[in-house]
Amino acid sequence: MPTAVITGANSGIGHALAKILIKENYNLIAADIHLDAPIQSLTCEALHLDLASQASISSFAQKIGNQPIDLLLNVAGVMVPHESDTLDTVDITKLQSTFAVNAFGPLLLTQALLPNVLKAQHPRIAVMSSRVGSMADNSSGGMYSYRASKAAVNALFKSLAVDLKEDKVPVLLLHPGIVKTNLDPRNKEGGGVPGAVEPEQAAAELWRVLMGKGLESTGRFFHRTGEELPW
Repeated sequence: MPTAVITGANSGIGHALAKILIKENYNLIAADIHLDAPIQSLTCEALHLDLASQASISSFAQKIGNQPIDLLLNVAGVMVPHESDTLDTVDITKLQSTFAVNAFGPLLLTQALLPNVLKAQHPRIAVMSSRVGSMADNSSGGMYSYRASKAAVNALFKSLAVDLKEDKVPVLLLHPGIVKTNLDPRNKEGGGVPGAVEPEQAAAELWRVLMGKGLESTGRFFHRTGEELPW
């Protein structure tokens, strides 16, 4: 039975993907900073993980032990409210806290679990990015901390893909589209961007993309529809 680790499993896309992994017969280790009812309802091991804390990441890796990890899914993320992330309102605290979870945390967790990943026969790594992290696609501005953190995680995981190619570990960067989650309450409440989908739909489409791509696609940036996105 293959083993998967997923972050952000207490809600939204992470929770929906966790349910898919269980259905696909993965030995799942679900992680989140909050161990509330949703993650506790999953029929798998649930562990606390604060991606903004190096100590928490190290403790999490120790709990994993030496077991191989076939799939590492970095899904957890945070977003500053839009009105607090403008040119007039962004500040160092918002930038640091957003980068800690969205960019630095996924890299440091992957670093900590890399020995486990390299023990698997057919491992793969993925990170949940966002189209707003594309500089070529930026025509709306704003969202300073969130947009920059996603551009940063794209750069970090592109480098990771290059470094791990000889080890035959595909690294994929994924964009879920606009999803009705707690990340952006406007979409959750139905008042956000038109066309927002439920987490279950986003997760199902992301899963098809993730499992349909191999080493030939490592380091590339994909929409949940399978469309490749520009940097």
